[in-house]
Amino acid sequence: MTTLAFDGRTGASGDMLLGALVAAGADPTALERVEDALGVSYDVTTVTKRGVRAASVTVAHDAEAQNATPGERDHGHGDAERDHIGAESDHGDVADGHDDAEGHGPHRTYADVVALVESMDLPERVETDALAVFEVLGRAEAAVHGTDLDDVHFHEVGADDAIADVVGVALLLDDLDPDRIVTTPVFAGSGEVSMHHGTYPVPAPAVVEIAERASWRLRGGPVEAELLTPTGAALLAHYAEGVDDAPALRVSESGYGAGSMDLGERPNVLRAVLGGEGETESEPTDGTAADGTRNGLVRDDVVVLETNLDDAPPEVLGGLQDTLTEAGARDVSVVPLTMKKSRPGHLVKVVAKPADAGAIARRLAEETGTLGIRETGASHRWIADREFETAEIAVGDEVHEVAVKVARDAEGEVYDYSAEYDDAHAVARETDLPVREVMRRAVEAVRAARAGD
Repeated sequence: MTTLAFDGRTGASGDMLLGALVAAGADPTALERVEDALGVSYDVTTVTKRGVRAASVTVAHDAEAQNATPGERDHGHGDAERDHIGAESDHGDVADGHDDAEGHGPHRTYADVVALVESMDLPERVETDALAVFEVLGRAEAAVHGTDLDDVHFHEVGADDAIADVVGVALLLDDLDPDRIVTTPVFAGSGEVSMHHGTYPVPAPAVVEIAERASWRLRGGPVEAELLTPTGAALLAHYAEGVDDAPALRVSESGYGAGSMDLGERPNVLRAVLGGEGETESEPTDGTAADGTRNGLVRDDVVVLETNLDDAPPEVLGGLQDTLTEAGARDVSVVPLTMKKSRPGHLVKVVAKPADAGAIARRLAEETGTLGIRETGASHRWIADREFETAEIAVGDEVHEVAVKVARDAEGEVYDYSAEYDDAHAVARETDLPVREVMRRAVEAVRAARAGD
């Protein structure tokens, strides 16, 4: 399994992530799609930060790129160091990303940004990821301002250079195609930052909102400066699983993405390391194989959402399976429990993909009226490969079909068969057979068919 690990000790911004990915081996020509769609140019140069060689990626509008000298393109705006995404929806944040096109182009609504990204003819996975990052940003802005997602008006986030950052990172990650992305705790810096509405403590409000939705941990320091921008936070929140320490890797590539702020004795760079996890001469003692499977099961990144309910009607609880599954939930459980003052209640637990967690949490709140939803510490689950086969069972002169789920490990060894209840129930109603008998016959039919193969 190939893992991409970021070192969060110097924070992150959109352009630092671009630089780190290019330095770690991503093909910068993948960015040409964005240049063609937005009329911008990515300027990729090599700089040295406190003795560390790093890639610097800045974004310029074509006219600027043609007129600027190489020296003007190398280092961004100096004192105007900003990321492209404002810490709030109507202003920029003074932070660690910096590009020549900063703030250029129209400022857009959330819907405008979605429409623009969808018009860029991106690979499906890239488009999905980019839109998910913008949703993270939009929901953070909406939470800060007390508005709905559809009412968010992006200013810095809607500029062309901001979109170039987010879509550019999505394209470079698609080119690298790691199986897993992790980050160590991300440092936000400290002090204060001046924004359009006033002076705010670091981290900026939007960064804090985004961190609530992320699986990684947010830390203050180590310098008095704004290190983590909303762009960097949103990208890491969508892509990266939080770890306390970088995993053991057989390193194949590594590199550094440069920021332009001077952090004194600390090199202002974001490190990215790419390598194989578990690729050692002996198998890991926890059962994890070199391909990322463990004891024949496959790793699946998830989050678990939970809420306690003491006043939900039975009809609402009974409908959560369908409504939350429609919103993207992988599994929904409702467990009876005793709450404070010995009142009966229910615990609702939802397993979801990280990218779907926000939408599912909103749907859960709307359906139940809960005032709080927890995201537990689970970061992944181990699952079997599964496929469905159709069993044909004869009852009298008629043949009926029942879907059977076949579970197998990563080596292809089948260890369980399970007939789908709804199909079996329908056949039972038509034939007057017990449901259990229909399920037994369906499983036997699939076993026999596989044995014949």
